[in-house]
Amino acid sequence: MPQTSTARGVFTNALTLAAALAAAGGMASAAAVEVSDETIDDAHDTEEATVTVTRVVSGLEHGWAMDWLPDGRMLVTERPGGMYVVDDDSVTELEGLPEIFSDEDQLTAPEGGSQSGLLDVRVHPQYDDNGWIYLTYSSPGDTDGVATDDEYATGTVLARARLNDDGDALEDLETVYSQAPRHVPGRHYGSRILFAGDGTVLFSIGDRGLRAPSQDLTDPSGSIIRVNEAGGVPDDNPYVGAAPGNLRPEIFSFGHRNNQGLVMHPETGEIWATDHGPSGGDLLYQVEAGNNYGWPQVAFGTEYSTGEQVGIGESAPGVTEPTHVWEESMAPSGLAFYMDGAVSEWDGNLFAGSLVREQLHRLELDGDSVVKDEVILDETVGRIRDVRQGPDGMLYVLTDEADAGVYRIEPAD
Repeated sequence: MPQTSTARGVFTNALTLAAALAAAGGMASAAAVEVSDETIDDAHDTEEATVTVTRVVSGLEHGWAMDWLPDGRMLVTERPGGMYVVDDDSVTELEGLPEIFSDEDQLTAPEGGSQSGLLDVRVHPQYDDNGWIYLTYSSPGDTDGVATDDEYATGTVLARARLNDDGDALEDLETVYSQAPRHVPGRHYGSRILFAGDGTVLFSIGDRGLRAPSQDLTDPSGSIIRVNEAGGVPDDNPYVGAAPGNLRPEIFSFGHRNNQGLVMHPETGEIWATDHGPSGGDLLYQVEAGNNYGWPQVAFGTEYSTGEQVGIGESAPGVTEPTHVWEESMAPSGLAFYMDGAVSEWDGNLFAGSLVREQLHRLELDGDSVVKDEVILDETVGRIRDVRQGPDGMLYVLTDEADAGVYRIEPAD
């Protein structure tokens, strides 16, 4: 049984639109993105260690993801469409980004929301050899020959590009995978990227707010997708050649709502994910090929409007049970294993960010069970969107706020 915790338009490049609106006085210009060195707490006590929390990047607008180049420079994305290279003492905004369906577009879209935009970024593990940087984002329009009459239909796209020699623009942009069919609700894009180490890449696509596609193997919404790093479907995916022939062969697992944490254990190779529940019932589980994780038939939360149970209950035949359930909403986003880091007491622990509760959770695992769930940060830095271990062995969190930042967590002196 799982453990439980009770903690909790017009299409255009987003950068161009934001700049035009700012120039016209239609929106306030965002604060400049800058390198920072602001101590938030120099002696923050946790159960296992006392740490220092420092803001190292400031002025971001709704940060979404971060990763590092082999030379130590940090890449950061903003959901409205900005992407930056952060060095020790400078920040460079990148040009050459793909066409993105952005927050500003959602202002005029039916069932408008605020979840679309530029989302995850991951540096290829063999970057020194190939130079690839992978991105996910919400994209407008038709895809893969599947037309739509709705101008607001969007989908999740996985793309890759290289950084130019000057380090100020993306080049060689390629689409690796483009979601089809596309849907109108501007939410639940999923979008976390994971390199599997076997020449394939996994990434999540949320249910797009529609629920039913999560149990429909002819629609990739509500699934974790596995494709080759250059595009195309691996021969050993679970639904390759499956009958009937219209099943989507790129689907690796299904029955997900909106995975925004996706990580592989560096020693065991196990894939772990967090998933947003409805009102309550956020989940942590291991992801395995061909498994059904139940949504929306099985859920641990309730309807937002009525408080009634979603689906038929908390279990069903053929549905994989979660490892851990947060009964009260914490809205998990970002997930990282901490290995051989600067805080030795945390070695092997799993860290999960929380948007709604503005928390960072430290999870101790015993095999496939969670034996401790400690809140490390609690309304200390804001809504935590991404969690990563940096190349320096420190733990980093990225916030999703109008004035967001990157924060470093390290042993206190």
